[in-house]
Amino acid sequence: MQLNHYNTNFEKRKFPIVLVCDNVTNAPNIGSLFRISDAFGIEKLILCGQHITLGRKMAKTSRATEKVVPYEICESASKVVEDLKNKDYQIISIEITKESCPIHNFHFLKEKPLALIIGDENFGVSEALLTQSDFVIHIDMYGQNSSMNVVQATNIILYEATKQLL
Repeated sequence: MQLNHYNTNFEKRKFPIVLVCDNVTNAPNIGSLFRISDAFGIEKLILCGQHITLGRKMAKTSRATEKVVPYEICESASKVVEDLKNKDYQIISIEITKESCPIHNFHFLKEKPLALIIGDENFGVSEALLTQSDFVIHIDMYGQNSSMNVVQATNIILYEATKQLL
């Protein structure tokens, strides 16, 4: 028999993880980010940018998780990251760069809360945020494409981070 959310016995948990979204504006992606934020028990979702809308398309994908996931909408991701740094969060950008570390070699610190930065669907994490980051990590890819959907990448990162923090 297939289980559902009424008859599973998964332990409800909150992890000290804030997900900072740098200009993620696609409504279905935002809805999916709410859904995985709930699934992985993150502390807060922060949507940064000038054109963030939470409408019907977002709600269709989120399946009402925007009602249970704490979130903020802020204009400046850089200001958000600066504030989180001052609160002693470790700042980790998810981006493929010359200096980024593969996630399978990265160890998330349990002693500090995490701020995970994900980037714009077309342009990734901005150069300014990469500079503000303590670490930049990436997911190794083996096909011809050099990137994956922001939500898919976030799923992989949150799975690995929460697994290590257990």
